[in-house]
Amino acid sequence: MDSVSEPIANPTVLTVLLNWRTAEMTLRAADAAERAMEGVAGGIVVVDNDSGDGSFERMRDALKDRPRFRVVQSGRNGGFGAGNNVGIRLGLPDGSRPDYVYILNSDAFPAPDAIRLLLDYLQRHPTVGIAGSYIHGPDGEPHVTCFRFPSVASEFEGAARTGPISRLLAGRSVAIGVPDATGPVDWLAGASMMIRDVVLREIGDFDETFFLYFEETDLCRRAAEAGWPTHFVRESRVEHIGSVSTGMKTWKRVPGYWFDSRWYYFRKSGGTPRAVAATIAHLAGGLILQVRRLAQPKIPAGPPHFLRDLSGHAARQLVGSGKARP
Repeated sequence: MDSVSEPIANPTVLTVLLNWRTAEMTLRAADAAERAMEGVAGGIVVVDNDSGDGSFERMRDALKDRPRFRVVQSGRNGGFGAGNNVGIRLGLPDGSRPDYVYILNSDAFPAPDAIRLLLDYLQRHPTVGIAGSYIHGPDGEPHVTCFRFPSVASEFEGAARTGPISRLLAGRSVAIGVPDATGPVDWLAGASMMIRDVVLREIGDFDETFFLYFEETDLCRRAAEAGWPTHFVRESRVEHIGSVSTGMKTWKRVPGYWFDSRWYYFRKSGGTPRAVAATIAHLAGGLILQVRRLAQPKIPAGPPHFLRDLSGHAARQLVGSGKARP
């Protein structure tokens, strides 16, 4: 059963913008957020995630005379969730909690009405806990940011990338494309998402065990379990470059923290047996893909050494030998 929020008169929004070594782009996102906050009560906090490259000073000086803004230093790079939590816990400029928290990536630029549309949607739909925007690239191409929760079946389907399997498990694949209309999804990428403060007070903030990846998946899952669904709001538009801070587009090998986050997500949502089952399913799907590539070498292979790294990470987790390869 869905939870219900009481109607909010004169709602306030806290926009949280997290920076890590992208000061100039973060300032561009700050400009867009300020425009989109026009007519919306609240404030904007820019959190520097211990960049150590002069980002904090650059942003502090650029925004010091703009009353909407606070620029703060996290003091440590604890990852996406930890950095955003710094801003969430600071609250509004007067120290009070907002009615809504809006998370915006440092390489994302909301349209002038994007924040207002998310706010209005949540105001009109008191049972919805989280709302996210339609995300598109600088070229206007839509980004896939709406997903189902990961499962053992989705791990197998995603790794196999084989027509008959994908058709059989079409309702279990994680990515669901770009919906044509506003409506419910399991979870949304965290580039542009608004969360009711009552939801955060009920389920807690981002889980800081996740350094990067799966933290918004986990947040939406916890919200759903508490009766607060997540909705995609097609009318709220945000331009997103993508992977500027993480460098994901240029990865030559998947970093250890991705494997850490994936394992922790499955273990947290279903215990170690589920994490093991999901890993076995992914390895089985990956082997099917490798067999297909023997006959069709042009099929993309995926990240180098991925299956070996995945199995090695799982083995280390099971024997308790510490962290994954960095």
